[in-house]
Amino acid sequence: MSELARTDVVLVGAGIMSATLGALLRRLEPDWSITLIERLDAVAAESSGPWNNAGTGHSALCEMNYTPQRPDGSIDIAKAVLVNEQFQVTRQFWAYAAQNGILTDVRGFLNPVPHVSFVHGAQRVDYLRRRWLALAANPLFGRTELIDDPDEFARRLPFMAAKRGFSEPFALNWAQDGTDVDFGALSRQLIGFCVRNGTTALFGHEVGNLSRRSDGGWTLSVRNRRSGEKRKLTAKFVFVGAGGGALRLLQRSGIAEVKGFAGFPIGGRFLRTDNPALTAAHRAKVYGSPSPGAPPLGALHLDLRFVNGKSWLVFGPYAGWSPKFLKYGRFSDLPRSVKSDNLLSMLGVGVTQVKLLNYLVGQLRLSEPDRVRALREFAPSASDSDWEPTIAGQRVQVIRRDKRKGGVLEFGTTVLCSADGSIAGVLGGSPGASTAVPIMLEVLERCFANRYQSWLPALKEMVPSLGAELSREPALYDEVWSWGTKALQLDVA
Repeated sequence: MSELARTDVVLVGAGIMSATLGALLRRLEPDWSITLIERLDAVAAESSGPWNNAGTGHSALCEMNYTPQRPDGSIDIAKAVLVNEQFQVTRQFWAYAAQNGILTDVRGFLNPVPHVSFVHGAQRVDYLRRRWLALAANPLFGRTELIDDPDEFARRLPFMAAKRGFSEPFALNWAQDGTDVDFGALSRQLIGFCVRNGTTALFGHEVGNLSRRSDGGWTLSVRNRRSGEKRKLTAKFVFVGAGGGALRLLQRSGIAEVKGFAGFPIGGRFLRTDNPALTAAHRAKVYGSPSPGAPPLGALHLDLRFVNGKSWLVFGPYAGWSPKFLKYGRFSDLPRSVKSDNLLSMLGVGVTQVKLLNYLVGQLRLSEPDRVRALREFAPSASDSDWEPTIAGQRVQVIRRDKRKGGVLEFGTTVLCSADGSIAGVLGGSPGASTAVPIMLEVLERCFANRYQSWLPALKEMVPSLGAELSREPALYDEVWSWGTKALQLDVA
C-alpha cells in the first residue's frame, strides 16, 4: 500500500457538484492542492450525464409542483421564487466562467429552449390562469405568457397540435427564456479547467473508508478498481459529491450530523427520438400536471434536448425502482444503508408514503404501449416506431428523522457539514444540478467560515447579485440578466 502526499482538498465524485466546488476553490485559492476521486472512468457518468436527468435548468418557470394551490384557492409561489433565485446565482457564475476562460464552449452545454406548462380540462386551466397571475408581478417571471388559443398553440407546438381535437379547454404558460442544460458537458468543462490548473484527477478509483485524524483532517482509503492497488490519502477538507453514494461515505465518516438520515432510491425511464421531423416540430420543454401520488418532480414532460450537438425529443419520466443508490451501483446499497440510527426514519416513511408506493407499483406495471399512450396525451400523433426507451439515473431522496412521524421523505437537496467544517456532503436530488452554485456557496460559507469574508470580493465578481434578492431588486435583475444573456450567447438564435 503506497502513501500519497497530503492534499488540501479531496472531492469525491466527478459530477456537477464536485465540478462546481472545484472550480470555485481553484479560483479562490489557486495554490491549494486538490484531488478529485471518481469510481467510474469518466466525468459525469452518473446523475450529471445528459441521459440521466431532464436537463431542464430548473428555474421554476414551468414546474407546477413549485406553485401549489392553497386550501383557499390562492397560489403559493414562494418555492418557485426561491428556486428561480437560486438558478439566477448559478447562471451568473456560468456567465463569469464563460468570460474568464473557465468554460470554453458555452453552446456545448447550454441552449435556449422555452419552458412551458401545459394543462387541459376546465379546472386545471383555471389553476394555470391563477398561477400565471400570481407570478406576473414578480420580475423573475414577468415575461411568462398565458396561451389558450388553438391557432397559437399549433403555431408554437406543431407536434403536440397534430391530430389534437381541441374539444376541451387547454392552456399554456410559455416562458421564452428557458434553457436546456447538458450537465455532463458542463461538468467536463469545469473539471477540465480544474485539471489544467493543477487539480489531480483519479478515475477508476473508489473511496472505501475515511477516518478522522488527530490534526482535524481526514485519511481516505482509496482503491484502484482496475488494478486493485490500495493507497491512503490525507486531506484537510473532504467534499462528498458522490450522488447516491454520498450517504454511505458520510455514514462511514462517523460524523454526528448524518445520524438519522436515510435514503429512498427512485429510478427513471424515458422515451426518446432523434427523428428530425419531430425535433423540428417541437422546440420547447413542456411540463404537464403531476400525477396523483407522484413525487414532486415526477410530472410527465416532453422536452427538446441537445446532446453532443444533436437534437432529441425526450418524454417521461416513468418511475422505476431498484435498491441500487447509483445507476452503476450495487443491489446491496439500500440494505447496507440501514443503520440503528436511521431505522425508525425509514419505517416512518414506509407508513406515511402509501400513495407514493402505490404510484411506484403502478409505474412498474406499465408496458411499452402504456408509456406511448401517456405520450399521446401530449402528442396525439406520436407513433410507437419513432421512440425508443432509455433508462435514466438513480435519485436517492432524503429521509430525515422526524420526532412526530419517525421520518419524512424530502424532495430536494440537503447539505450536511461536520461541526468543525472539515467534511461536507450533498444528499438528495432535483433541483440540485441547476442550483449547484448556491449549494456550493453554502458549503464554502459553512465549512470555511474563517475565510469566507475574505473571499466575498472575489465571489461577488463571480456572482454580482450575491446576497441580494433579485425578485425585490428589478433593476439589478435586469442588469445581471442582460449581462448573463450576452455572456452565455443566449441572445443568438
